[in-house]
Amino acid sequence: MNSVKDKKSLRIAMLGHKRVPSREGGIEVVVGELASRMADSGHKVTCFNRKGHHIAGSEFDATDMGLSNVKIKEVITVDKKGLAAITASFFAAVSSAFGKYDVVHFHAEGPCAMLWLPKLFGKRCIATIHGLDHKRAKWGRFASMYIKLGEKCAVKFADEIIVLSENVQTYFLQEYGRETEFIPNGISKPHCRSADIIKDKYNLDKDSYILFLGRLVPEKGISYLIEAFKKLNISKKLVIAGGSSDTAEYEKELKAMVDDRIIFTGFVQGQILEELYSNAYVYVLPSDLEGMPISLLEAMSYGNCCITSDIPECTQVIGDCGIFFEKSNINDLTEKLQFACDNPDMVKKYKDNASDYICKKYSWDIVVEETLRLYAGA
Repeated sequence: MNSVKDKKSLRIAMLGHKRVPSREGGIEVVVGELASRMADSGHKVTCFNRKGHHIAGSEFDATDMGLSNVKIKEVITVDKKGLAAITASFFAAVSSAFGKYDVVHFHAEGPCAMLWLPKLFGKRCIATIHGLDHKRAKWGRFASMYIKLGEKCAVKFADEIIVLSENVQTYFLQEYGRETEFIPNGISKPHCRSADIIKDKYNLDKDSYILFLGRLVPEKGISYLIEAFKKLNISKKLVIAGGSSDTAEYEKELKAMVDDRIIFTGFVQGQILEELYSNAYVYVLPSDLEGMPISLLEAMSYGNCCITSDIPECTQVIGDCGIFFEKSNINDLTEKLQFACDNPDMVKKYKDNASDYICKKYSWDIVVEETLRLYAGA
């Protein structure tokens, strides 16, 4: 096993994300947090970004998450569905293999199909499995096979594999007999905002809406949420915030289901995102499949009462500080939503405990410390 124990300042390459700084997905948030914090502590970090525009549109290209100490390199990218990730990770892997790096950190299963290359050139290779991506509904047969190949390459060639949930840790042990390191994502306590922009733009007041915030992809269970919401006897609105991710047809299907109480905001960031989190009555994540949902950590950090499906990746995050419904069960989701809307005192109790609970349980400082330990082979 390669070791870089004796190096005080590591030269680190990260790849597999779309672009940083951005909020195009949970992976991008994680890479941005890791890279900026490691760079601030004296390590030399390079992130290999895809070329092209933000998935939500070119107007979101210019973002700032404070990555001033991180070197950004754009790699060749074929901007076609299914090919962007493959081509970007290929050229990033080639560049990292020939570059002067001590550690190459692959994020997500698909990009790991190229992990063997920097490994061949003597680099210490770390893989973070953000979720079992080959199970995602948006991928066709070829893409799913390629992602599964990446999973197998990670098992065979990675010096260490990081997983974000105990459920995925069990999967790798049972499927491959491969030990992994469980290092969940982190979160920081945010500043809550009053409903200013969202009042003007969407006519939303505090506690006047139920919030979903995430990518518009089938495995998020948004269709269950819309069907359940339409059955509720309430005056609140449903806000669905987020953009599509190679899933434009699915987004059209969702919008065909709506009534006049349901608002699609599209991709959001900055103050609008902060206001949506800060003023929701409840946050709902009805997913069938997750890795470790950053949006759920964020929602709780803003002091939200969260209602999620009962998949382990959600229940292990929330513990006793949230409400669960049976995965894919629209009737159960309807009942839990109606119960929450009829019992504001109970919702307030969950809200009062959520932020302190999640921010104490998941710390970016600990995540960075544990990840650097793996980089060093300790």
